[in-house]
Amino acid sequence: MSEHRQSKKRRYITWGVAGVAVVAGGGIAATNSMAATTWPAQKTYTGRAFDTCAAPSLAAMKAWHGGLYGAAAVYIGGKNRGCSQPNLTASWVKSLTTVGWKFIPLYVGSQPSCGSGGSVKISASTAAAVGKSEADDAVAKSAALGFKAGSPVYLDMESYDTTNTSCNNAVLTYVRAFDKELHAKIYRSGLYGFSSSSAKAIATATNKTDLPGNLWYALWDKTNTTTSDWPWGSTQFTNHSRAHQYMVNSKETRGGYTITVDRDAWDAPVAITG
Repeated sequence: MSEHRQSKKRRYITWGVAGVAVVAGGGIAATNSMAATTWPAQKTYTGRAFDTCAAPSLAAMKAWHGGLYGAAAVYIGGKNRGCSQPNLTASWVKSLTTVGWKFIPLYVGSQPSCGSGGSVKISASTAAAVGKSEADDAVAKSAALGFKAGSPVYLDMESYDTTNTSCNNAVLTYVRAFDKELHAKIYRSGLYGFSSSSAKAIATATNKTDLPGNLWYALWDKTNTTTSDWPWGSTQFTNHSRAHQYMVNSKETRGGYTITVDRDAWDAPVAITG
Protein backbone atom coordinates (compact mmCIF):
# COMPACT_ATOMS: atom_id res chain seq x y z
CA MET A 1 0.00 0.00 0.00
CA SER A 2 3.00 2.29 -0.19
CA GLU A 3 1.51 5.69 -1.08
CA HIS A 4 -1.43 4.10 -2.91
CA ARG A 5 -3.80 4.99 -0.09
CA GLN A 6 -3.59 8.53 -1.37
CA SER A 7 -3.32 7.84 -5.11
CA LYS A 8 -5.05 4.60 -6.03
CA LYS A 9 -6.89 5.99 -9.05
CA ARG A 10 -4.01 4.96 -11.24
CA ARG A 11 -4.14 1.42 -9.85
CA TYR A 12 -7.80 0.53 -9.41
CA ILE A 13 -10.79 0.82 -11.70
CA THR A 14 -13.57 -1.00 -9.87
CA TRP A 15 -14.16 -2.94 -6.71
CA GLY A 16 -16.04 -5.87 -5.13
CA VAL A 17 -16.11 -8.60 -2.51
CA ALA A 18 -17.36 -12.05 -1.42
CA GLY A 19 -17.92 -13.87 1.84
CA VAL A 20 -16.88 -16.23 4.65
CA ALA A 21 -17.93 -16.51 8.33
CA VAL A 22 -18.29 -13.92 11.09
CA VAL A 23 -18.16 -14.16 14.86
CA ALA A 24 -19.88 -11.51 16.97
CA GLY A 25 -18.36 -10.62 20.31
CA GLY A 26 -14.84 -11.40 21.45
CA GLY A 27 -12.21 -9.20 23.03
CA ILE A 28 -10.27 -6.17 21.94
CA ALA A 29 -7.03 -4.82 23.31
CA ALA A 30 -8.04 -2.11 25.78
CA THR A 31 -6.29 1.17 26.47
CA ASN A 32 -6.53 3.30 29.56
CA SER A 33 -9.22 5.49 28.04
CA MET A 34 -11.50 2.51 27.35
CA ALA A 35 -11.28 0.85 30.74
CA ALA A 36 -14.31 2.41 32.46
CA THR A 37 -16.74 2.18 29.56
CA THR A 38 -19.33 -0.51 28.82
CA TRP A 39 -18.83 -1.29 25.16
CA PRO A 40 -21.07 -2.91 22.55
CA ALA A 41 -19.85 -6.40 21.73
CA GLN A 42 -17.46 -6.17 18.85
CA LYS A 43 -18.12 -7.96 15.59
CA THR A 44 -15.09 -9.84 14.32
CA TYR A 45 -14.43 -11.52 11.02
CA THR A 46 -11.89 -14.25 10.32
CA GLY A 47 -11.10 -14.99 6.68
CA ARG A 48 -9.97 -13.25 3.52
CA ALA A 49 -10.65 -9.57 2.92
CA PHE A 50 -9.53 -7.09 0.35
CA ASP A 51 -8.96 -3.38 -0.05
CA THR A 52 -8.94 -1.05 -3.03
CA CYS A 53 -9.48 2.63 -3.65
CA ALA A 54 -13.00 3.46 -4.84
CA ALA A 55 -16.01 1.49 -3.65
CA PRO A 56 -17.54 -0.43 -6.58
CA SER A 57 -21.04 -0.43 -7.92
CA LEU A 58 -23.72 -2.40 -6.15
CA ALA A 59 -23.79 -4.79 -9.10
CA ALA A 60 -20.06 -5.50 -8.84
CA MET A 61 -20.30 -6.13 -5.11
CA LYS A 62 -23.19 -8.53 -5.55
CA ALA A 63 -21.45 -10.33 -8.39
CA TRP A 64 -18.41 -11.00 -6.21
CA HIS A 65 -20.42 -12.21 -3.24
CA GLY A 66 -19.96 -15.85 -2.28
CA GLY A 67 -16.42 -16.19 -3.61
CA LEU A 68 -13.00 -15.79 -2.04
CA TYR A 69 -13.59 -12.72 0.10
CA GLY A 70 -15.93 -12.00 2.97
CA ALA A 71 -15.01 -8.44 3.94
CA ALA A 72 -13.71 -5.31 2.30
CA ALA A 73 -12.13 -2.06 3.41
CA VAL A 74 -13.96 1.14 2.50
CA TYR A 75 -12.33 4.56 2.56
CA ILE A 76 -14.73 6.56 4.69
CA GLY A 77 -12.82 9.86 4.58
CA GLY A 78 -9.75 11.84 5.53
CA LYS A 79 -7.87 14.77 4.02
CA ASN A 80 -5.50 12.40 2.21
CA ARG A 81 -8.10 10.01 0.81
CA GLY A 82 -7.12 9.49 -2.83
CA CYS A 83 -10.38 8.51 -4.55
CA SER A 84 -13.84 9.99 -4.69
CA GLN A 85 -16.55 7.61 -3.48
CA PRO A 86 -19.72 8.07 -5.55
CA ASN A 87 -20.95 4.56 -4.64
CA LEU A 88 -20.21 4.68 -0.93
CA THR A 89 -23.50 5.65 0.71
CA ALA A 90 -25.57 4.48 3.64
CA SER A 91 -27.99 2.72 1.29
CA TRP A 92 -25.07 0.94 -0.43
CA VAL A 93 -23.81 -0.28 2.95
CA LYS A 94 -27.30 -1.37 4.01
CA SER A 95 -27.97 -3.27 0.79
CA LEU A 96 -24.67 -5.10 0.88
CA THR A 97 -24.93 -5.87 4.59
CA THR A 98 -28.15 -7.68 3.74
CA VAL A 99 -26.30 -9.66 1.07
CA GLY A 100 -23.70 -10.65 3.67
CA TRP A 101 -20.75 -8.31 3.25
CA LYS A 102 -18.63 -7.18 6.19
CA PHE A 103 -16.97 -3.78 6.08
CA ILE A 104 -13.66 -2.40 7.34
CA PRO A 105 -13.80 1.40 7.79
CA LEU A 106 -10.51 3.01 6.79
CA TYR A 107 -9.64 6.68 7.36
CA VAL A 108 -6.73 8.43 5.63
CA GLY A 109 -5.85 11.26 7.97
CA SER A 110 -2.79 13.49 8.20
CA GLN A 111 0.48 11.77 7.35
CA PRO A 112 4.03 11.88 8.79
CA SER A 113 6.14 14.89 7.88
CA CYS A 114 9.10 12.53 7.31
CA GLY A 115 7.18 10.28 4.92
CA SER A 116 6.23 10.55 1.27
CA GLY A 117 2.53 9.74 1.66
CA GLY A 118 -0.17 12.41 1.51
CA SER A 119 -0.17 16.16 1.00
CA VAL A 120 -1.50 17.06 4.48
CA LYS A 121 1.19 16.42 7.07
CA ILE A 122 1.34 16.02 10.85
CA SER A 123 2.93 18.97 12.66
CA ALA A 124 4.41 18.42 16.12
CA SER A 125 2.81 21.62 17.41
CA THR A 126 -0.72 20.63 16.36
CA ALA A 127 -0.55 16.81 16.34
CA ALA A 128 -2.82 16.31 19.36
CA ALA A 129 -5.46 18.83 18.29
CA VAL A 130 -5.53 17.58 14.71
CA GLY A 131 -5.67 13.96 15.83
CA LYS A 132 -8.72 14.72 17.95
CA SER A 133 -10.53 16.72 15.25
CA GLU A 134 -9.84 14.12 12.58
CA ALA A 135 -11.17 11.39 14.87
CA ASP A 136 -14.37 13.40 15.26
CA ASP A 137 -14.60 13.54 11.47
CA ALA A 138 -13.96 9.80 11.20
CA VAL A 139 -16.75 9.05 13.67
CA ALA A 140 -19.16 11.35 11.83
CA LYS A 141 -18.32 9.73 8.51
CA SER A 142 -18.70 6.25 10.01
CA ALA A 143 -22.07 7.02 11.57
CA ALA A 144 -23.34 8.58 8.34
CA LEU A 145 -22.65 5.32 6.52
CA GLY A 146 -24.44 3.26 9.16
CA PHE A 147 -21.37 1.99 11.01
CA LYS A 148 -22.59 1.97 14.58
CA ALA A 149 -20.93 2.65 17.93
CA GLY A 150 -18.57 -0.20 18.77
CA SER A 151 -17.33 -0.37 15.18
CA PRO A 152 -13.62 0.03 14.48
CA VAL A 153 -11.99 2.81 12.52
CA TYR A 154 -8.64 1.86 11.01
CA LEU A 155 -6.31 4.82 10.67
CA ASP A 156 -4.14 4.62 7.55
CA MET A 157 -0.57 5.63 8.37
CA GLU A 158 1.79 5.37 5.43
CA SER A 159 5.49 4.55 5.56
CA TYR A 160 7.88 7.01 7.21
CA ASP A 161 11.33 7.26 8.77
CA THR A 162 10.79 5.97 12.31
CA THR A 163 14.41 6.75 13.19
CA ASN A 164 13.52 10.46 12.93
CA THR A 165 12.71 10.90 16.61
CA SER A 166 10.84 14.20 16.42
CA CYS A 167 8.74 12.98 13.49
CA ASN A 168 8.01 9.65 15.15
CA ASN A 169 6.99 11.35 18.39
CA ALA A 170 4.62 13.64 16.49
CA VAL A 171 3.05 10.62 14.76
CA LEU A 172 2.51 8.84 18.07
CA THR A 173 1.02 12.00 19.61
CA TYR A 174 -1.38 12.27 16.69
CA VAL A 175 -2.34 8.57 16.83
CA ARG A 176 -2.93 8.70 20.59
CA ALA A 177 -5.17 11.75 20.28
CA PHE A 178 -7.06 10.16 17.38
CA ASP A 179 -7.60 6.91 19.27
CA LYS A 180 -8.51 8.56 22.56
CA GLU A 181 -11.22 10.55 20.81
CA LEU A 182 -12.51 7.46 19.01
CA HIS A 183 -12.82 5.74 22.37
CA ALA A 184 -14.62 8.74 23.85
CA LYS A 185 -17.18 8.36 21.04
CA ILE A 186 -17.40 4.57 21.62
CA TYR A 187 -15.58 3.53 18.47
CA ARG A 188 -12.74 1.02 18.47
CA SER A 189 -9.31 1.89 17.16
CA GLY A 190 -7.11 0.20 14.60
CA LEU A 191 -4.14 1.16 12.47
CA TYR A 192 -2.99 0.15 9.01
CA GLY A 193 0.75 0.47 8.53
CA PHE A 194 3.91 -1.14 7.25
CA SER A 195 5.68 -3.82 9.26
CA SER A 196 8.93 -1.98 8.58
CA SER A 197 7.77 1.45 9.77
CA SER A 198 4.32 2.72 10.78
CA ALA A 199 2.95 -0.56 12.17
CA LYS A 200 6.31 -1.27 13.77
CA ALA A 201 6.19 2.09 15.57
CA ILE A 202 2.91 1.08 17.21
CA ALA A 203 3.90 -2.50 18.03
CA THR A 204 7.25 -1.55 19.55
CA ALA A 205 6.25 1.62 21.42
CA THR A 206 7.23 1.42 25.09
CA ASN A 207 4.20 3.43 26.22
CA LYS A 208 1.05 1.69 24.98
CA THR A 209 -1.42 4.22 26.40
CA ASP A 210 -4.12 5.14 23.86
CA LEU A 211 -2.43 3.28 21.01
CA PRO A 212 -4.62 1.19 18.66
CA GLY A 213 -6.08 -2.06 19.91
CA ASN A 214 -6.01 -3.63 16.43
CA LEU A 215 -3.08 -3.72 14.02
CA TRP A 216 -3.30 -4.25 10.26
CA TYR A 217 0.23 -4.77 9.00
CA ALA A 218 1.47 -4.60 5.42
CA LEU A 219 3.99 -7.34 4.68
CA TRP A 220 3.79 -8.42 1.05
CA ASP A 221 5.01 -12.01 1.42
CA LYS A 222 1.97 -13.55 -0.35
CA THR A 223 1.19 -15.61 2.75
CA ASN A 224 -2.42 -15.69 3.94
CA THR A 225 -1.76 -15.63 7.69
CA THR A 226 -1.86 -13.39 10.74
CA THR A 227 0.34 -15.68 12.82
CA SER A 228 3.28 -17.38 11.11
CA ASP A 229 4.77 -14.14 9.80
CA TRP A 230 3.64 -11.88 12.65
CA PRO A 231 6.75 -9.71 13.16
CA TRP A 232 6.40 -8.99 16.89
CA GLY A 233 5.75 -10.76 20.19
CA SER A 234 3.25 -13.61 20.09
CA THR A 235 1.28 -12.11 23.00
CA GLN A 236 0.68 -8.82 21.19
CA PHE A 237 -2.63 -8.04 19.48
CA THR A 238 -4.21 -11.38 20.28
CA ASN A 239 -7.92 -12.22 20.60
CA HIS A 240 -9.00 -11.21 17.07
CA SER A 241 -6.91 -8.05 16.78
CA ARG A 242 -4.66 -8.70 13.75
CA ALA A 243 -4.91 -8.26 10.01
CA HIS A 244 -2.27 -8.76 7.34
CA GLN A 245 -2.09 -7.21 3.89
CA TYR A 246 -0.13 -9.95 2.15
CA MET A 247 -0.47 -9.22 -1.59
CA VAL A 248 -1.03 -6.13 -3.72
CA ASN A 249 -2.22 -5.53 -7.29
CA SER A 250 -4.04 -8.84 -7.64
CA LYS A 251 -6.20 -8.69 -10.79
CA GLU A 252 -9.18 -11.02 -10.35
CA THR A 253 -12.38 -11.76 -12.27
CA ARG A 254 -15.57 -12.96 -10.59
CA GLY A 255 -19.13 -12.86 -11.84
CA GLY A 256 -18.10 -10.98 -14.95
CA TYR A 257 -16.35 -8.17 -13.05
CA THR A 258 -12.57 -7.79 -13.16
CA ILE A 259 -11.14 -5.96 -10.17
CA THR A 260 -7.59 -5.24 -9.06
CA VAL A 261 -7.36 -5.62 -5.29
CA ASP A 262 -4.94 -5.94 -2.42
CA ARG A 263 -5.44 -9.17 -0.48
CA ASP A 264 -5.74 -9.30 3.30
CA ALA A 265 -5.78 -12.08 5.89
CA TRP A 266 -8.29 -10.86 8.48
CA ASP A 267 -8.81 -11.79 12.12
CA ALA A 268 -10.03 -8.53 13.63
CA PRO A 269 -13.08 -6.34 14.18
CA VAL A 270 -15.33 -5.20 11.34
CA ALA A 271 -18.08 -2.60 11.30
CA ILE A 272 -21.30 -3.11 13.25
CA THR A 273 -24.21 -2.49 10.87
CA GLY A 274 -27.90 -3.28 10.57
